[in-house]
Amino acid sequence: MITLYSSASCTSCRKARSWLEEHDIPFTEKNVFTEKITDEELRAILQLTENGTNEIISQRSQAFRELNINIEEMPLGRVLKLIQQHPGIMRRPILVDNKRLLVGYNEEDIRCFLPRDIRKLELSKLHDQLPVNF
Repeated sequence: MITLYSSASCTSCRKARSWLEEHDIPFTEKNVFTEKITDEELRAILQLTENGTNEIISQRSQAFRELNINIEEMPLGRVLKLIQQHPGIMRRPILVDNKRLLVGYNEEDIRCFLPRDIRKLELSKLHDQLPVNF
C-alpha cells in the first residue's frame, strides 16, 4: 500500500493525489500537519532514502531557517522528534511503499508506483508510437 505524506496547502501534494486517483492506485494519505508521523514511519522513510535526512528535510524552507539549528550534528532520535514537532521542515509530498520512495512530485518519477503490468502496457504503447527507423 502506498502512503502519501502531504499537506492541504501543497500544490505538488494535490498533483500527486490526483495522479494516484487518475491511475486507480490505492493509497492512504496522511496530512503531516494534522496527523502525527510516528518514529516507525520516519525510520521506514529514511531507510528508503539515498541521502538520509537531507532527502526529506527542506533546509531552505522558512520553517527550517526559523529553527536556526545544525541538523548535521544532531543524533537521529532528536532529528525524528524535530520533524514530529515541526512537520513544516519536511519536503512534500512524500510517497512511500514497502520498496520505493519519491520525494516531491515528478510525473515521470511517480510512474514507478504503477503496477508492473500497467507499466509494461504503457511501455508497449510508447514503443508502438516510435518511428520505424528509431
